[in-house]
Amino acid sequence: MTATLDEARAGVISALEGCGVVAVIRMRDPRRIRSVVDALLKGGVRAIEVTMTVPDAAAVIGELAASLPEAVLLGAGTVLDSDAARRVVDSGARFVVSPVFRSDIVTAAHRGGAAAAPGCFSPTEMLAAHDAGADLVKVFPATALGPGFIKDVRGPLPQLRLMPTGGVTIENAGDWIRAGAAVLGIGSALVDAAAIEAGRFEAITGNAQRLLATIAAARQER
Repeated sequence: MTATLDEARAGVISALEGCGVVAVIRMRDPRRIRSVVDALLKGGVRAIEVTMTVPDAAAVIGELAASLPEAVLLGAGTVLDSDAARRVVDSGARFVVSPVFRSDIVTAAHRGGAAAAPGCFSPTEMLAAHDAGADLVKVFPATALGPGFIKDVRGPLPQLRLMPTGGVTIENAGDWIRAGAAVLGIGSALVDAAAIEAGRFEAITGNAQRLLATIAAARQER
């Protein structure tokens, strides 16, 4: 059983790295989430993170998990404790993201076969998360650090799979990838709140297409 769960988790991480981006959805009105998800998928982004700040987030994740294709990677974000991790994994989340590093969240995610991406800021914290079994290390808030930080950390610690989140945009996405980021976490720059409010979901599709093109070009350069 454990081997099966480990294999499932490894498959999720491989798919996340292949996609290169996790779209972070943080909305007050969950009724439009499916339209946002469909727009992202139409644009080629297949890794979706629904944050726990969304009202009834676990239920929303459950509804999405029951209706989305298997190829879509659905995860939960802003997970702050092991109980929340268990709830979202039971609801269908295949990866669990937190803004902080707590080893019990990693353990709870793994017990359900989900990947874990705790948030860290310093190299010491990142290595501790890796040693605790983190599948990805969310570098947060990346706004204060910049792409050069990713390159500097991966020099002595190349075993880390880093996912900068916060401050990542479509325009600078290539810089993070060239610096060595495995995956990018991107929210408002991709999931445009104004476009959602206006019902212009095609703008989100366009954002997704431009972002993936930028990531693909940067990967060819590094």
